[in-house]
Amino acid sequence: MLKIALVEFFIVKYITKHIIRNDLKRLFTYRLCLIGFKRKGFDRLYSYTLGEEAGVSADQVRKDFSNYKIKGNKKGGYKIDDLLRSIDDVIKHQDEQYMILVGMGNIGRALVQYKTFKLRKMIIVASFDIDPSKQSKRFGVPVLPLEMLEDIIKKFHVHVAILAVPAISAQDVANRLIDLGIKGILNFAPVILKAPEDVIVNNINIGDELESVIYYTQKVM
Repeated sequence: MLKIALVEFFIVKYITKHIIRNDLKRLFTYRLCLIGFKRKGFDRLYSYTLGEEAGVSADQVRKDFSNYKIKGNKKGGYKIDDLLRSIDDVIKHQDEQYMILVGMGNIGRALVQYKTFKLRKMIIVASFDIDPSKQSKRFGVPVLPLEMLEDIIKKFHVHVAILAVPAISAQDVANRLIDLGIKGILNFAPVILKAPEDVIVNNINIGDELESVIYYTQKVM
């Protein structure tokens, strides 16, 4: 459970040469809040209610929605189902998104068990590792040799990969993925990957994030 919790915390922390707009990040937060309200039986809410749950002002919520042409009723508020559909329209995420994962160490195993991926229609169709002993084990998804990368990428039309390999091999694996048509990489290896301009790379360094928390904790103590 601890590993899954760590994955959930760090999944939104990244460095990328393609700057991801803050209002887009907040849309994901709003969607998570909306799903929570819906599960509690709500079918409609106001911007100040959503803002309070998301940790922003009502004005910020309305501004973010306006940026993406998401409309509501000032007097009647927003219908939760309408908001969820509108957010899905923005991120073009109605269909399942197939992904692969390379590296079945501790982080890799935690990621394939991360149930929220499936809830958000993100499906890891296969994982890959050079260790033959891992290929014979069951982790919820098949663990395959790297030689099968091309077959799986073509079969499922995969464009996104998660990289959880040692730093020494990360760039070589990334290069191979890019050559096979991968356009987005979520990188957990502690190294900044180099990639062409048309490839999105999000580099997550858990050590740096933890040191940041320690630094700011000491500031407020």
